[in-house]
Amino acid sequence: MSTPTGDIALIGLAVMGQNLILNMNDHGFNVVAYNRTTAKVDEFLANEAKGTRVQGAHSIEEMVSKLKTPRRVMMLVKAGQAVDDFIEQLIPHLSAGDIIIDGGNSLYGDTERRVKYCESKGLLFIGTGVSGGEEGARRGPSIMPGGSFKAWDAVKDIFQGVSAKVDNGVPCCDWVGYGGAGHYVKMIHNGIEYGDMQLICEAYNIMKSGLGMSADEMHEVFAEWNQGELDSFLVEITRDILGFKDVDGSPLVDRILDTAGQKGTGKWTVIDSANLAQPVSLIAEAVFSRCVSSMKDERVKAARKLKGPNPLMAVAKNPTAKKAFIADIKSALYASKIVSYSQGYMLLRTAAVEYKWKLNYGGIALMWRGGCIIRSRFLGKIKEAYDTNPKLANLLLDDYFRGEIKNSQKGWRNVVAAAARKGIPVPAFSTALAFFDQYRSASLPANLLQAQRDYFGAHTYERTDKPRGEFFHTNWTGRGGNVSSSTYNA
Repeated sequence: MSTPTGDIALIGLAVMGQNLILNMNDHGFNVVAYNRTTAKVDEFLANEAKGTRVQGAHSIEEMVSKLKTPRRVMMLVKAGQAVDDFIEQLIPHLSAGDIIIDGGNSLYGDTERRVKYCESKGLLFIGTGVSGGEEGARRGPSIMPGGSFKAWDAVKDIFQGVSAKVDNGVPCCDWVGYGGAGHYVKMIHNGIEYGDMQLICEAYNIMKSGLGMSADEMHEVFAEWNQGELDSFLVEITRDILGFKDVDGSPLVDRILDTAGQKGTGKWTVIDSANLAQPVSLIAEAVFSRCVSSMKDERVKAARKLKGPNPLMAVAKNPTAKKAFIADIKSALYASKIVSYSQGYMLLRTAAVEYKWKLNYGGIALMWRGGCIIRSRFLGKIKEAYDTNPKLANLLLDDYFRGEIKNSQKGWRNVVAAAARKGIPVPAFSTALAFFDQYRSASLPANLLQAQRDYFGAHTYERTDKPRGEFFHTNWTGRGGNVSSSTYNA
């Protein structure tokens, strides 16, 4: 029997899997390709992988037999049961110290379970986020690995070799933490991605509905924005989309139905934020905005009966005022983006404590600097903020971001107010501003809320004239007695 030459196997030959295999091949790694439908293996070898070192396998047993030890097997398959099924198929063919890698968008809790399960079998397990879409997989994605730390040295050269590079060759890949940490960071990445996309769409909608701008005019605006602090992959592709023409020369974007889909990672972010009592309100609004968009037929009927103001703004007719308002929209987009990342990092910090992970926040920003969907110039400033102060409680308190919010605040408020007056929905801009105003308030009306809770449920309250941690109950009606509810937070 010939000596195995495979450095790593990859299961799943959809576009992401194929492109990642070709990327690995380009970087000198010998990859064994396998797919449940084995005809896809032959098709891949005869076409996209023709002339490469890529080897094919028609069974799990054959695939494993072609791998050097420790054997490294990566899956890029649909999250959920398919991952567990492949793990069970792999286990009989692997030996102690071999490594199973899940590169799909798995829920971090599932990865936690799989790490423990595989380790109980003597195997090592990595759950890694891979971001960048098909182009990123081919040219260099952002890779966020976590799981069994003992596996890191065996995959480090491969992962960092094929990942995107920034700042003169620094890889957008590093070890994140034990258990589900890698997939958790990818989940937060996707949640922030939801927020970024919604913010851009709100900026687009104000320019379209409020200023009456054409796709070509907006294309020029986004092209300009992409040259400054908003320089990012999502602003760049928005520029390209707005400039793209249909076969008859009209803007294609105007013919795309306004119903957005989602695969669940944004929803998972919001669910976990609620479980950890962290107010990632902007990501939540982005998720719910997609839900509202899917109610297309109902919205069309509602539009006939529920009337609001004419959305066209007076500044649309004044070139000077219009230009100034577009600058305000940019400020609103930029300031809201800062809030979105602040909330995302709040959730990461709380999760690190709750799940006992040691996360490198500057390192995470670096991993997101290239290759991934939310890559942007902006992330370099986040890395600097956490490198300067690893214990930074909130990005809004960093000197740089505090200054940027100060400079953007007037335009941000103007846009939110103008949109409200003209009936243009800006849920993400609005909730970002509301959070900013809540976070900077030393006093909030929760004193009244706690009094209400004590009135109807004897839930007790703390007093401003007493030390924190002392709880009091008032018999508000004279009929309730002095027995209070136990104190707890949920």
